[in-house]
Parts: sequence; C-alpha cells; structure tokens
Amino acid sequence: MSTEEKSAAPRSLAEALRVRDDVSLAALLRSRPDLITPVPTDLTQLATRAGTRASVVRALERLDRFALQAAEALAVAVDPAPYDELLRLMAGDERDPVITAALPRAVALLREQALVWGADDRLRLVRTARELLAPSPQHPSPTGLGPSVREATAGMSPGRIQEILAAVGLPSTHDSVSAVSALGALFADRPRMARLLAGLPEESREVLARLVWGPPYGQVTHDPAAHLRRLLDAGLLLPTAPGTVVLPREVALHLRAGRAHRTPEPVPPPVEAAATHRPQVVDATAAGQALSALATVEELLKEWDEGGPTVLRAGGLSVRDLKRTAVALDVPEPVAAFWVELAYAAGLIASDGEADERYAATPAYDEWRELPTSERWARLAGTWLTATRTPGVVGGRDAKDRTLSALGPNLDRSAAPEVRHRVLALLAGLPEGASPTEESVLARLRWERPLRGPRRDGLDGRDDDLRTRLARWTLSEAELLGVTGRGALAAPGRALIGAPEPPHPAKATEAAEGPGDKLPVHHHRTPPVPAPATPAEQAAATARAARLLAPLFPEPLDHVLLQADLTAVAPGPLEPELADVLGVLADVESKGGATVYRFTPGSVRRALDAGQAAADLHAFLARHSRTPVPQPLTYLIDDVARRHGRLRVGAASAYVRCDDDATLDEILADKRASGLGLRRLAPTVLAAQADPAALLEGLRSMGFAPAAESAAGDVLIARADAHRTPPRAAPEPVPDGPTAPDDTLLAAAVRAVRAGDLAATTPRKPGPGSDAGGAPVAGGELPRTGAAETLATMQAAVMTGEALWIGYVNAEGSASQRVIAPIRVEGGFVTAYDHTADEVRTYPLHRITGVAELAEDAG
Repeated sequence: MSTEEKSAAPRSLAEALRVRDDVSLAALLRSRPDLITPVPTDLTQLATRAGTRASVVRALERLDRFALQAAEALAVAVDPAPYDELLRLMAGDERDPVITAALPRAVALLREQALVWGADDRLRLVRTARELLAPSPQHPSPTGLGPSVREATAGMSPGRIQEILAAVGLPSTHDSVSAVSALGALFADRPRMARLLAGLPEESREVLARLVWGPPYGQVTHDPAAHLRRLLDAGLLLPTAPGTVVLPREVALHLRAGRAHRTPEPVPPPVEAAATHRPQVVDATAAGQALSALATVEELLKEWDEGGPTVLRAGGLSVRDLKRTAVALDVPEPVAAFWVELAYAAGLIASDGEADERYAATPAYDEWRELPTSERWARLAGTWLTATRTPGVVGGRDAKDRTLSALGPNLDRSAAPEVRHRVLALLAGLPEGASPTEESVLARLRWERPLRGPRRDGLDGRDDDLRTRLARWTLSEAELLGVTGRGALAAPGRALIGAPEPPHPAKATEAAEGPGDKLPVHHHRTPPVPAPATPAEQAAATARAARLLAPLFPEPLDHVLLQADLTAVAPGPLEPELADVLGVLADVESKGGATVYRFTPGSVRRALDAGQAAADLHAFLARHSRTPVPQPLTYLIDDVARRHGRLRVGAASAYVRCDDDATLDEILADKRASGLGLRRLAPTVLAAQADPAALLEGLRSMGFAPAAESAAGDVLIARADAHRTPPRAAPEPVPDGPTAPDDTLLAAAVRAVRAGDLAATTPRKPGPGSDAGGAPVAGGELPRTGAAETLATMQAAVMTGEALWIGYVNAEGSASQRVIAPIRVEGGFVTAYDHTADEVRTYPLHRITGVAELAEDAG
C-alpha cells in the first residue's frame, strides 16, 4: 500500500461512515433503527452509538449464521486482519470453493451493518463486537478456540518462557516479548509445526485431538504423566491456573487445517417439501378451514354474548373458564386459547369494566358480523399475522413463576409477527401446492437467526427456544385459520404476506397422504418477502387476500334438511339470517362439512323467550326446509309453546302469577321449590324470596316454562345481543425494538446527519475558544463570542460573501452547529443560506451562541 493510500484509509468507524454515500447510510439506519432514535447530530455520534453494547448485541442477533461465523473468526484474528487471513480462517488451507464464494457477501453484510470497517487489507471488527465474541475463560468462543500464545503467556515468568523455547529448539532471546513472538511464529509455521507434532508420542497427539475443537481447557495433576509433560514442556499446552491448561489458538488452528469453525455453513439449508398437492385442492382445503374458523369464532362469541367468564383479579381467564370454553367449542384447551386470543386481538371481545367484571362481545363484533364472509376472515388473518400476543405460551410460567393465563398480561412476544411472516415466506418459496417438512423450516430459521449458546453479557438474554416454538405454532395456527391447506400456502395466504404470484404453475399432482408423498424439492435460497411496511400496505394485502378467498367460498344456503329424529342438517354454510334464527331455535350437535342441529324443549323455549311465537317457528321451518316438517318437531314446538308463559315471574322480590291456580298448587307441593321461599298471596299469585333470575332458573329446572315480565306486565324478550362492552380498542402489538423508519424519515435523517457532520468537520480559522488548528477546544463545543463580535462578523460576511460557522440554540433548547453564508442582517435577525440544511433560513441573533470564520481552504 502506498503512502497516499495509507493516509486515505479510514482511521475510525466515523471516518468509514463519512465516505459512504447516502444510500448506504440509509441502508444502515433502516437495518439498525435504534441508531436513528433520536437522530444523531453528526457521523461521529452515529459511529459512537453504533458501537454501544446494546446496539451491537441487537445487530449481532440479526446476522445469519455464516455472517456471524465470519464475525467470530475476525474476533480471533489479528486486529486489523487482511481479507486473506479471514478467508483462511473460514475456508481452511484447502480454500473450500463454496465458502470462498460466499465470504464476500458475509463481509459486505458486516460492513453494511457497521460491525466491520476498513479496507480489505485492514478489516476491523467493532471493538464492542470483538469483546463479545472473543474467547475468554468466562465466555468461551463459539469457535472453540482458546487464547493466543501471547494472551496465554501474559503472566508466565521469563525463565519459563525461555525453557519452552529451548524445548522446541528455538534460540533464547533477551526479552519475553520476542520469545513469545518466536514461539507464536513457530506454531503458525505449518511445516515446522508438522515436524514438531510428528516427534510427539501417540498419547500426546490424542490429548491434543480431544481439545482441538473445544473446549480448549483441560485439567492436569500437580505431577502430570509423561505424555502430558511433553506437551507442557513444548508449550503446546499452557497453564492458565493451578491444575488447568489451555490449548493455544495457533496450535488449534494448525490441527484444524486453518479453520476457525468445525462446520462452516456458507449457504442456508434447503426447505424441503414433504408432499405436493394440486393448488386447487390446497385452496379448497384452506377455504374450508377458513369457514370453520369463522364458525368457531362466532360460536365463541355466542357463548359470551350475554356476558362471558369473569375477569381474574390479575387479569385473564381462569383455568376453569378456559376448560369450559374448550368443552363448548369442542377443541383442546390450547386451541381454545388460540381462538379466544385471536378474537381479543381483533377487538371482538373485551372486559366490560363493570364492578363484577366479565368478558363480553364488543360493538365491533356486530360490525364484523355485517361484513362479507371473506372480509371477516381477512380481518382475523391480518390480525393474527401482526399480533404480538402469543396464545402458545398460555399455561406456561412468567419470570415470577406465575401461570400465564389466556387474555392475561405478559403474553406479548415481540418476535412473533416477524417469525410468522418469515415462516409463510418460506412456504411461499416452495412450488405451488408443496407443504414443507417442519424440521427443514426450523433448520432454515435457525440458520437465518442462529440460536446463541450460553448467556454472555446480554448477548443471549432471551429465550433461545422461543423462535423455534413460534415457528411451530405458526405452522399449526396457519392451518387452523385457513392460511394454509394441507400444510401448503394457499393463494389467499400468499396475498396476505404480500408475496408475488408463482412464476409458473407447479408441476405437481395431488398425492395421497403417506410416506410416498415426499418429493425431493429443495430451495437453497428462498428470496426474502419484505413485510408490508405501513398499515396501508398491510390493509391492501389483506384486502387482496379477501378478494382471492371470496370465490373459493360456496354460496350460502337458504335451506336445511329437517329429519324425523328432531335434527336439521345444513349441507353447507347458511345465510346469516337463517343461521342466526336456527342457532337460537336448535343446538349444534356436530360440525364439519355439514352441520347438524338438534331441536330440544330447551332450545325451542329459548326461541320463544326471544320473542318468537309458535306460528312464527312453524312458518320459518316450512319456508327453509327442503323436506316436509316432521310431525314430532311440530308437536315439540306446540307442546313447549302451550306451556310457555303460563307462569309469569316479576319483581316483588319476585313473584309468580298464573291464571291456572292448579299449576301453582303443583309448584307449592313440589319439594324442589322449597329453596325458592314461595308463599301464596292470591289464588293466582305466589311471592318468592329468590330474585327473578333464580326463580326463573328454578322453575325451569322443575320442568315448567315460565316467562319473565316487566313491571307493566309485558313479557320480557331475551335477545342474544343484550350485553355489549363499551367501545374498546384492540390491543396494540408490542414492537420488537424501535420501529423501522420509512423512506421519508430516512431521507430526512441522512440529510440531518450530513448537515451536522459538515458543521462539525468544516475547518475554521483560529480564534477565541479554538486551538491553533481551528478545531474547537472541547471537540464539539459550540463557538462562543459576544453579541457585538457576532454582529460585526455577520455584517462583514454579508459584504464579503464568506461562509461562517455558528452555534445555534432553538426554541426547544436543542443546540446544533451550522455553516451559513449570511445574506443580510437587520432587526435582530440574520438571513442566510444554510449549507447544512441546503436552504435559506432566518435566525434570531440572540439564539446564536457564537460565530467563527472558516479556514480559507474549507470547501
């Protein structure tokens, strides 16, 4: 390298950032959004912030496995390291061609992330990253390498170092520094090192083989065996503490043929297809699952329509209420937790805020039900994709060993949206209709975001297994929701994540389930599918998914098939009005492709309580049945209607009235009525000590069909939508760190950083408060001059047209440095062309802290 090239080489990260173009700076701020909050004043502050421990940890956690391996190799290389040394550490002596081809991309990524800076002949890992990744006794390196010879001999006596030199046939030196350098040079010299190892006994070489891939530390007694003594004498094992020895890094690298890692992974593992189906079958299956999902959510909301379970004092559902919900929905408890959490995240249920706080449907539920079927699904699917609340952790324990309950606190996992999107993107990278093997998806995700080893100063302060579990939950939840069908991504699911349409139809046919379905489909590099950056983009993707799903749904039916066993069969989805009335008049007995409803005395009474008359029910069934109304169903409705409302319950505390006094005599004689505290007030009236609701329930359990009445004597009609919470906002997702800036913010931030850097680095003439070189004394302090001097300098600059360096404090008290060219000074204001903002601005003179002239060679 020439003298001119050396002088032009960056000497710090700030200088390396200074030579980047605006596109590169914007890419850095986009990938590391924590650097933009708040916007740095200049590039020096940006470089300082990029080197803080918290920011470096976050950046390292977002590297793929090979880029992280490259950073780990740089942490054990000399500082600075030439590219060739890094290549030797990654590709070994044989220079693996795959690694050789992949390494430039990894280095470019590290440079883009500002974790590495410098030219190829002087690669430097950011100091904080080196501290985190370099090996130490407390924090072993993922490479399995130990300390270098220089580090391992730091506390060794000079006499002992000279003894090692003599043992390996090196001449003695006059100082320990040159002795250690000579020993390190020997270990790094492959031919000489090979001869040294060839002279060792087999037992000694076996010891080295056990330590070579790590951990590099071993235990020895105070009187080691002969084969261990040979290693200690030659410095091939060096003592680090009493009874502990370490394999020096140079020795290990020779034994590893130069590799820093046992298994470099330059390319991502492929996502393999387990089975392939026709795309039409996948879409149809997903549509069926989507209909089932909507039916399940509606069934859940009907269960809670008039007031659901009570809210625990700490928030959330009790274990007992979750079990009851699971039984009502006929699903396992984890699946019930998923549906409950999805409805909550979509804003369809919330707590009512009453004194006896309960969960109930929100007004948004009624609006949701009015939407077309495909749009209702799209709202649920879009909510699921972006929600941070994670139903899969329900039943686990938090940091204080408390059980995590559904709808309770501490269920947010900020990584969930990113993992869901990436899993679906990997599915989108397979041929149409192909479903992946779960293990290949997990392996790919582990490569893209490698799991760390033991916790290291905050580098691993997270649940290492969380992303794996999130990926598994994503695969199962996507199938439940109808985003996938038979494990393959359906067309609406592809639209939901903004993935492009497949370039060509999949050359696959539907296969039967079984081992024979596995096809050798490999995708080494699934192109990334960026998540929608704004709510508007996400809304557009969701709307597109709804449009693709709508044609896949069957047309809603306006009829059912009534059967003589008091059941009705709905051979497909029903029109909303029909489904609503039938849901009140009958109980759902089984669900699937066809839904079976059963008519019972209780369900018929429920319809009568809702204001229907027997004649209305007969007409409704005759109108919507493709088969004649069976006689047993007609008798059931007439029998229940005949008895319904003969008894009237009102508020006294409560009373019962009936025109048939014999019926009241029957009630008084029944032992089951003893708990109601009944007594006769008149031949047709009984008073009760129980409240009206308890009285109604008690009489119904005795086989009667009482009706509630108002104070005016009118029958009270019980409607399903009687209880709603006040308007509630859906829970907001918890972001995973700072949100990614949009293009407008990035452009403004880059411009502001450039402007501040120009003001901070422009050469200035020596003056008060500056050293002889024109630099501020305190390295970044604002210039300080008196008001008279400031005014005189401004007026002189107006006449000469020269640019000035000023310090400025705005109305909020924020200080900045600026380079301006004054145009006029009047009325206590200076109007100037601001070079840092690239526009003409006016500044109050009293807010200018000071002024300095620029050096004559300043640009």
